[in-house]
Amino acid sequence: MLSLLVIVGSGVAEAAPEATAATPDRARYDVTLRADSDGSHWSGRERVSFRNASGQPLREVYLRLWGNGEDGCGTSGSPSAVTVSRVRGGTAGPLGVGCTALRITLPRPLESGRRTTVSFDVSLTVPSRNNRFGSEGAFRFLGNALPVLAVHDATGWHLDPYVSTGESFYALTGDFQVTLDHPSRLRVPATGRTSTRPGEPGRTLTHSDARRVRDFAWAAGPFRTAEDTTPGGVRIRSYWAPGTPAKGVRMARRDGAAAVDQFSAEFGDYPYGELDLVMTPQFGGGMEYPGLVLLGTTEEGNAVVHEVAHQWWYGIVGNDEYRTPWLDESFAQYANGRFYGWDTLDCWDPEGWPDEDAALTSSMADWSRRPGWFQRVVYGSGPCALADLERTVGAATMARVLKRYAADHWYGVATTADFKKTAQSMTDKDLTPFWESHRIR
Repeated sequence: MLSLLVIVGSGVAEAAPEATAATPDRARYDVTLRADSDGSHWSGRERVSFRNASGQPLREVYLRLWGNGEDGCGTSGSPSAVTVSRVRGGTAGPLGVGCTALRITLPRPLESGRRTTVSFDVSLTVPSRNNRFGSEGAFRFLGNALPVLAVHDATGWHLDPYVSTGESFYALTGDFQVTLDHPSRLRVPATGRTSTRPGEPGRTLTHSDARRVRDFAWAAGPFRTAEDTTPGGVRIRSYWAPGTPAKGVRMARRDGAAAVDQFSAEFGDYPYGELDLVMTPQFGGGMEYPGLVLLGTTEEGNAVVHEVAHQWWYGIVGNDEYRTPWLDESFAQYANGRFYGWDTLDCWDPEGWPDEDAALTSSMADWSRRPGWFQRVVYGSGPCALADLERTVGAATMARVLKRYAADHWYGVATTADFKKTAQSMTDKDLTPFWESHRIR
């Protein structure tokens, strides 16, 4: 859509967006953090500039402090893992939703199309648990640690609770400029294109430039490293803890590189130039972030292909992971199965459901009420449903569906209705019976 830019004072006004457009958008995060001696604590300043994409004035914004999700507000002896203080550009309210949501009231309503900035001090204390925001021995994982803007759309502010099984995350793309000051003995893989330069004696500054991403993650530790470049030109940086099985590391480097190029051909070119694979022997499963994945690695390998697929399904083609988890997890697992050539014939089980109300498209709120079913349905039935759709419309048509769906929502946010619309537009067959039989509602 063509927009006319008009400079007004120190702000920028644009052609009026739709009243229901997701906002705030076009965020820029400028972050400087300093680590302690082993990367267990990081503190510094974060500045967030953003635009009101909505057609209505914006009176407040919310920061999501997802790093507090596991422990909530903490205790007097053990405070929250993520704290924000010295807010400028607005007035901070009390923390809500288990200390994962901070409301900042703007000093005046932000008109449609205009930009403003808030800034604050941030302190991150890495939990001792082995988790996406946690640690394993001398290695620290800082996934979902950095405060990011919540989203407001036609349904209001998205302030859903944190879930440990699956994800609650929903963010629009933005640009991150992050400088991490850390001891030189620590290697620091991070989202984006990274470079290093000397800091104070014994310290290094790792700078990351990440464009059009939904989140920013990093790790820190005395990793071993290697670098590869795929035939398609993507730089793969591998980081692994000593003690990680060498065979598993080799498999991850090989399959990760091959998956990036295969998915680029199938879904659209990987746009970020660099991808970091972070591997340790005890990390549980895997976890995806833009340009960086965390991988528990054994002699048999790891979940690298599934996590690489998430670069497209959630990272580039966004979705509300709390309300529609199948749009990232089922799609990533379907891509994983295609990569490895899994036999999916007859894998769909029409009887394998907890009750009549359950759907492949159910939300994390629904799955939280059905313990044990999320993995079985979303990771199991979901890719089987997509494989059945491929057989229904034909492999060539399915390939066009996925490429069109990705292109239409590149850097945007997609819904189940969007996917169904794209699929139906590519075939003369009426897909209504298919959606009904596969509980895609």
